[in-house]
Amino acid sequence: MISAVIPAYNEEEYIAETVRALAETGLVDEIIVVDDASSDHTFRVASATGAKTLRLRRRRGKRAAQDAGARAARGNYLLFLDADLGATAANVAPLLDPVLTGECDMTIGVFPQRPGRGGGLGLVVGLARYGIFRITGRVMEAPLSGQRALRRAVWARARGAAKGFGSEVALTIDAICAGYSVKEVPVDMDHRVTGNDVAGFRHRARQFIDVFGALWARRKWRCHQAGRSRQPSA
Repeated sequence: MISAVIPAYNEEEYIAETVRALAETGLVDEIIVVDDASSDHTFRVASATGAKTLRLRRRRGKRAAQDAGARAARGNYLLFLDADLGATAANVAPLLDPVLTGECDMTIGVFPQRPGRGGGLGLVVGLARYGIFRITGRVMEAPLSGQRALRRAVWARARGAAKGFGSEVALTIDAICAGYSVKEVPVDMDHRVTGNDVAGFRHRARQFIDVFGALWARRKWRCHQAGRSRQPSA
């Protein structure tokens, strides 16, 4: 059974299209939207799609929303997707196939390059990529990607301490260090790009802080040797 978990904060504009596109694939058995105490109508819009919809009582960040969704999920496979994928959520098969066939334990979706679409200066991506490489020896093309499919056992074992937007970086490191196989796969998906306005810079500042926190908590870890991963005691 495959459970899709979609964390959402103020995504009333995109969430219905995302859920409908995913549901129409017929590839998942349940869709769970976790509203992270949005100030708009995300919860109402998501509920109207027929998806199982949870609402956190106060804003707790992406990792908390993922945790809540995973706890509510019944599947032995988990699919995490961002809420603003819209119609491109239909292109989810490449994420699922390698995990379902046993090729790997977790996939990470890599969006196609779209010139002129990027926002910001790449500082958060650079920090995440450097930190993952330093700890695991892996160079990740999309270290911040929220599009992931994984066996539930991976989430149960590799969901170590992380806050908010540090979730994906922490999950990648924890999975690799626990000895799980992680594979990046191209996906024909797209989502809203954070702009270069004040709100955009605030968003990236929160990302940077959360990613730094996840890396700092793992700063003494080294797990470069495949099959011989280790996590130092605290």
